[in-house]
Amino acid sequence: MKLINIDRIKMEIQEVVEILRNVGAVITNSHFVYTSGKHGSVYVNKDALYPHTKETSRVGELFAQKYMDMDIDVVAGPALGGIILSQWTAYHLSRLKGKEILGVYTEKTADKQQVFTRGYDNHVKGKNVLVIEDLTTTGGSVRKVVDSVKAAGGNVVAVCVMVNRDPVNVTSEVVGGPFSALGILKAEAFDEAVCPLCKQRVPINTDVGHGKKYLEAKHRA
Repeated sequence: MKLINIDRIKMEIQEVVEILRNVGAVITNSHFVYTSGKHGSVYVNKDALYPHTKETSRVGELFAQKYMDMDIDVVAGPALGGIILSQWTAYHLSRLKGKEILGVYTEKTADKQQVFTRGYDNHVKGKNVLVIEDLTTTGGSVRKVVDSVKAAGGNVVAVCVMVNRDPVNVTSEVVGGPFSALGILKAEAFDEAVCPLCKQRVPINTDVGHGKKYLEAKHRA
């Protein structure tokens, strides 16, 4: 039986959060609207990470190191951020394992599903797939990628996110495969109807997140 190095796992969790803090990606004490439509006061601005190629490469390396002993053929992630992370992770996995690991991605459809296009489903069929994502609040987005991998005939061997914002509710059962995260930043998310920030009339942040689209839609309604 292979022993789990708890100290190493703790170091990885601390490192990915530190990387995000150092590039200014962690924002607190504001009123954000998340991709899921829920509201909260903590936001991880993944877009602040990606211009920094050294740091983004390191995040990909953390994914790769976590799964270097697992039989993986392909890394898949959702557009847009998942494209970058799947590429870096596949690159580092290829280097660590001494064989080519492919990096592919799904794209969002008009009805907000995640599907393989460009013939990428052919790279997934019959292969062992690591599904990765940058952030998760409800697990809904990464679950759509998992479902698409399975629909294409792929075998989901693991699911991992850069940061899990709700470790209590986002589980392996929710995402549809063996699930873990490189880091955890707890950020309670609320439906609009019960959002305490809305009740306190804290202005919605329109610079990051989906606040601007949310307000535009609310104005049109």
